[in-house]
Amino acid sequence: MKNRALSEATWILGTLAAGWLISLAFMPELSIVFAALLLFTVNFFRNPERVPAGDGNIAVSAADGVVTTIDEVEEEEFLKKKVRRIGIFLSVFDVHVNRTPIEGEVTHSEPKPGLFLDARNPKSSILNQSRSWVFTGPAGTVMVKQITGAIARRICPWAVVGDQLKRGERFGMIRFGSRTEIFLAMDSEILVKLGDRVRGGETPVARLNGAQ
Repeated sequence: MKNRALSEATWILGTLAAGWLISLAFMPELSIVFAALLLFTVNFFRNPERVPAGDGNIAVSAADGVVTTIDEVEEEEFLKKKVRRIGIFLSVFDVHVNRTPIEGEVTHSEPKPGLFLDARNPKSSILNQSRSWVFTGPAGTVMVKQITGAIARRICPWAVVGDQLKRGERFGMIRFGSRTEIFLAMDSEILVKLGDRVRGGETPVARLNGAQ
């Protein structure tokens, strides 16, 4: 899936490239704007390689960004129990490819329609368009929710139910600024704190205690 992220931007890059070429011929000053947008888009859809830290009981971050939430919630849609939640805000400058926190099988993947509130708004977790994923493996069961934002309005799933994924493997992305949440068993040891900057597929965020 190395080039999958860039393929999600095909029409965007094509439109900007066309605008740059046309403006270069007729409005050179405007071509600078198109060139800047083109470079920004290529950078946004970057998809770097990552190596997960720690052993198989360590859950790594599902996204790049800043930890804005660490709390306990009743997850009533899929896990149907009280869990620990880590919320990560992704700015437009962060990598937006999402990666699996643990090794295991995709046992659930479901989109949910909704609004497009600013992803920094706590209500976005409940009200915004989102997609929930459940991963089940030797280390336990972890849920990840991809949440759109005011700018990010499309979630691009790359995996399907039944896929066996390695820890840190790519499973999808969100286009432009957004929010990603990780739901973990209550006995998980949280390894990050509010304000920490994390890297998807690499930064340890919790230590799990086996299948739940």
